[in-house]
Amino acid sequence: MYSFGVVLLEILTGRRRLDRNRPSGEQDLVEWARPHLRSKRQISHILDARLGGQYSLSGAQKAAALALKCLSGYLSVRPSMEQMVAALEQLQDTKETAVSDQGKASGGGTCRVVRKFGGSRQQQP
Repeated sequence: MYSFGVVLLEILTGRRRLDRNRPSGEQDLVEWARPHLRSKRQISHILDARLGGQYSLSGAQKAAALALKCLSGYLSVRPSMEQMVAALEQLQDTKETAVSDQGKASGGGTCRVVRKFGGSRQQQP
């Protein structure tokens, strides 16, 4: 699960796990991001700027909280793969429902859902 947390953190930040080209305090992604992950207010400071604000802050906070659980030094705190899949599915369902409702409210019959972590698909009304 730790490695999955690292991958999730890489997705959220757009950074590599280790980057020797960054200043010394930012070379290790996990150590640099961990303090920011503990504060909901600081999550937006570490999100990939290339996302251009096209994400739900609450969804990003939930994804960051999942990453933090995976990165815990205590095995008992880390979620199982089953728990992680359920949490990610719930996060995706919440996002799709919000985007779908937004499309229906604007009179759109078909709503294009763009997933935060890449890819897109058509959703029928």
